[in-house]
Amino acid sequence: MIQTILIAVLILGAYYIQRKYYQTHWNENLDVTVKFLNSEIVERQEGKLQIVVENRKKLPLSALIVRFQTDKHLTFDKNKGSDTTDQFYHKDVFQVNRGERITRTLHFVGAKRGYYLINNVDLTGYDLFMSYEMHSSFHPSECIYVLPKPFENKEFQMMLQQLNGEMLTKRNLYEDPFELRGIREYQPFDSMKSINWKATAKTGSFMVNQKNYTAPKTVRIFLNMEDPSYLKNYENMELLIRLAASLVKYLLDQGIKVSFYCNGPDVITGEPLMRSAGKGKNQQSAILRGLARVCVEKDALDFGKLFAKKIMIDNENSYTCFISATNTEAFTQTIREFAMQGGAFSWFYPNTGAFHPEKIPAPLHGSLKMIRI
Repeated sequence: MIQTILIAVLILGAYYIQRKYYQTHWNENLDVTVKFLNSEIVERQEGKLQIVVENRKKLPLSALIVRFQTDKHLTFDKNKGSDTTDQFYHKDVFQVNRGERITRTLHFVGAKRGYYLINNVDLTGYDLFMSYEMHSSFHPSECIYVLPKPFENKEFQMMLQQLNGEMLTKRNLYEDPFELRGIREYQPFDSMKSINWKATAKTGSFMVNQKNYTAPKTVRIFLNMEDPSYLKNYENMELLIRLAASLVKYLLDQGIKVSFYCNGPDVITGEPLMRSAGKGKNQQSAILRGLARVCVEKDALDFGKLFAKKIMIDNENSYTCFISATNTEAFTQTIREFAMQGGAFSWFYPNTGAFHPEKIPAPLHGSLKMIRI
C-alpha cells in the first residue's frame, strides 16, 4: 500500500515537474520554418511548400501542430499528418524527438491567378503526457505569384503571327540611320542632313541618302480593365489578363522591347501597373507578376485620365496594342484621336457575344482584331 502511494506520488511529481518545464521551455531550441519552394508558378501548375521542424532540446515534443491560413485558390494535396479545414487553415501534426529534424514537402496547385501570402504561423505544443498545450506564433512573410496562364486559341495565335507583318507595313515606319538603301536625287521635302556631299560633287546635282526602314523598336501594350456594366463579369476580366500575358510573352520571346500599362489596381498598393520599355526574361517576369497582382474585385482606374496623354505624346518609334472588351464612347474616342494623329496600333477585342460594332467608329475597324471566344 505504502509502495503504491509512493509510486503515485513520484508519478504525480514527475508530471508536474515536466509540465512546469514545458510551460516555460517548450519552444526553446525549437526552429520551425514554412516557405514556398517556388517564387512563382503559372496558373493551374503545381507548386511546393516546405515545413521544417528542428528540435534541439533534450526532451521530445509528443505533438507539435503547425497551423497557417491559406487561400482557397491554393489547393493542397491530402497527405498523412496534413489537413486543410473549411476555413482554409492548413494543419500539420509532428511528433519530434530530441535532436530531430523533420522536413515535410506539401504539393499544391495554383488554381487561380493571384498573389498569395503566408504571414502568420501558429504553433501548438504538448507536454509528455499530452495533457497540457502551449501556444506561440511567428510571421514568415512568405509569398508566391500565380502568374496568368497565357490564352490559347488558334485564331489569336494567327493574329500574333500577323502582328509582325502589320508593324512592318503600317505607314508610320521609321528610317534606320545606320542602314543605307541607296542614293537618289534631292527632293524639296528632303532634309539637308540627308544630302550625300560626295555623290553631289561627283554628279553635279544634289543627291540624298536613302535609308532603310525598320519596324518600331518598342511595342506599347495598354490593358483596359474598365467594366461599365452593373454586375462585373469577372470571367471576362480574367480573360483580358490572359490575353495580355500571351501578347507580352510572344513579343518578348522575339526580342522585341515591350512597355506595359494597365489601369487595374494592384492588390497591395492600389496603384496601376506601369512598366517602361524593356526586354528579356526579367521584363517578362516583372509584367506577369504585375498582372498576377491586379485586383479585379476593385474598380479599375479611369483609363483616359491615366493614359490618354501618354498614348498621344509618348509614341515615337513605337507600335501600340490596346486590349479591351470595353467600347465605351470615352475609350473609343481616345483611340480615335490617336488614329487621327497617325498612330500605328491594333485593338484586341475579345468577342463574348456582347459586341456592338455600331459603337465603334468606322476609322477604327481596320485596326480592330476580333477574338471569338
